[in-house]
Amino acid sequence: MPIVVDIDVLLARRKMTVGDLAERVGITPANLAVLKNGRAKAVRFTTLEALCEALDCQPGDLLRHEPG
Repeated sequence: MPIVVDIDVLLARRKMTVGDLAERVGITPANLAVLKNGRAKAVRFTTLEALCEALDCQPGDLLRHEPG
């Protein structure tokens, strides 16, 4: 998949667990894992906004494009 999700990188930098982030964002750890592992087909802007607020980052810090 050419879109790569870098949640792991930001979690490590902030010394935060998936469970902590899921709680702050208001989604289940399972749904966060789907997004984190690149298996999500879509992400709502409200979820992206909540992730950015919880991780103090920009959307481009979470998502990047890697050509084929």
